[in-house]
Amino acid sequence: MDFTASSAQLLNIKADSLILPTGPQLKDSAQALDKSLDGAISSLIKAGDFSGRKSETLVMHIPGANGKRIILLGTEGATTNQQLIKVIRAGASALKKTPSAKAVWVGEGLSEDAEWEAGIIARSIQTASYKYSSGKKAKAQKLKTLTYWTGKKGSLAAAKKGLGYGSAVGNGMNTARQLGNLPANICTPSYLATQAKALAKGQAKVTTSVLNEAEMKKLKMGSLLSVSAGSDEPGKLIVIKYQGAKASVKPVVLVGKAVTFDSGGISLKPGRGMDEMKYDMCGGASVIGVINALIENQLPINVVGIIPAVENMPNGQATKPGDVVTSMSGQTIEVLNTDAEGRLILCDALTYVGRFKPDTVIDIATLTGAVIGALGKETAGLLSNDDQLAEDLLSSGLRSGDRAWRLPMYEEYDSLLKSNFADIANIGGPQAGTITAACFLGRFTKKYKWAHLDVAGTAWVSGAQKGSTGRPVPILMDYLRSKAVKSKAG
Repeated sequence: MDFTASSAQLLNIKADSLILPTGPQLKDSAQALDKSLDGAISSLIKAGDFSGRKSETLVMHIPGANGKRIILLGTEGATTNQQLIKVIRAGASALKKTPSAKAVWVGEGLSEDAEWEAGIIARSIQTASYKYSSGKKAKAQKLKTLTYWTGKKGSLAAAKKGLGYGSAVGNGMNTARQLGNLPANICTPSYLATQAKALAKGQAKVTTSVLNEAEMKKLKMGSLLSVSAGSDEPGKLIVIKYQGAKASVKPVVLVGKAVTFDSGGISLKPGRGMDEMKYDMCGGASVIGVINALIENQLPINVVGIIPAVENMPNGQATKPGDVVTSMSGQTIEVLNTDAEGRLILCDALTYVGRFKPDTVIDIATLTGAVIGALGKETAGLLSNDDQLAEDLLSSGLRSGDRAWRLPMYEEYDSLLKSNFADIANIGGPQAGTITAACFLGRFTKKYKWAHLDVAGTAWVSGAQKGSTGRPVPILMDYLRSKAVKSKAG
């Protein structure tokens, strides 16, 4: 997909589709287009065929123009970033339903920020283009080129920058979606390791290494290995380094939970909906998606991606409820529930990241069902030991439309993790499950600034539209881009 920006005469740009954002009152370019079409657009509005309300779309064909069309995109009532993003998604979806090969998006009537708007448009076009591939050769995309048009020549550079960034984020989301959607008999820990190595091939800024179980045993990662013990699939610790800045610049470390299938182990899950537990690796998939986007966008920042990858299965070697394991940090853990396994692999990974002397650490995990009870399927849970880091992530969520909500980590919650037989229990009881899970991880992150994103509600959707969403790639990329900009300014 090619994305370009132009300020040339709108009607002179060669395209077979034109996306026109407008409310019920035509302004500027919409008025000019209406006039050139002898009032065809205003006539549709007067007749009630198009009201201009937010996210409404209507495809109108231009008489005598050999199949060329205008997609009217309603904007009335869209004022917040989230509302504008929904409008843009609706436009992208309407465009993809047409046989258009070349399209023009009129960058007028939505946001005053051309870079942001162009970025969301490119991202939405890329994600609307995604189709699950099971290994068969995918059909060629009909849409080849999208031109973002602005009447302000001074906005062209910003628009081009936004298009490049948004396209990279969209491709990163699609990478994460594809990995998440693969069945667990294909997307194993070894498969993820292979994909991570392939990502680094031919990339001077990227290196990938993979620790096997023998190497993890030498590092005394007893907590992580207690989860993989029940599976015939060996666990992996995948390390991806992206160096976009000087080696002296401390990296941001992203730690993504990758349980490629979660049966619950001995604490077996109910059978209904268990097929969706292939999505329990979406945290790790999002890290790979972010690295993919960083490569494409070439952000000047250092990032280390850590992906602990395991299967959680109930064989004769599996960890049992009541077993005590020793983590890499030396802390002992009483495993009261083997279905609370994500924190068991993350805690060793979070200890391991200390060797990279990180600037900040963010872990991403489909960790608790409790976060869905608290926030539903729209918003990720955010917990952190650093207020500024939390605020930065919340701001990135609002800009990107990939929103999060901060939950507390009071000492009273941490006390629920007490164990009579170990330093800590892996669950804290039926109350505040998302918070106690983060408190558990907090025991292993005291030496650096850390945030935890619980994406159990946002990483995939169920039902007829079942599939991975590619979240939280947008919030993570916005955070990294903002950090790169601040670093350059400093």
